[in-house]
Amino acid sequence: MPLKRFCSKQGCKATITEGRYCEDHQDQVHSYDQHRGTAAERGYDSRWRKARVGFLKKHPLCAYCWKQGYVQEATVVDHIKPHKGDKQLFWDRGNWQPLCKQCHDIKTAKEDGGFGNG
Repeated sequence: MPLKRFCSKQGCKATITEGRYCEDHQDQVHSYDQHRGTAAERGYDSRWRKARVGFLKKHPLCAYCWKQGYVQEATVVDHIKPHKGDKQLFWDRGNWQPLCKQCHDIKTAKEDGGFGNG
């Protein structure tokens, strides 16, 4: 039996077993993706991939896990303060931190109120 979870639309209490949105919020999928743009349009291009690899070589451990006394490999370069398209903030290395995917997903969900709601 599939697991039930809440719809990704912020504030919606409907439960679903597949996809991200309930029947009432299916239009959010296209709307969000169209508004958000592609990864490359948001700055995550070859220049970013090269910078990301270099940053993770210098900072190989998840900062959140480390603070809690755990050692976990970082796989994501997170923008501490969401850049929301601000290129200066995007490239500010003082605004970067190494995180594991799990910690990054949790942080993003807290900031956005759930994936797809930012």
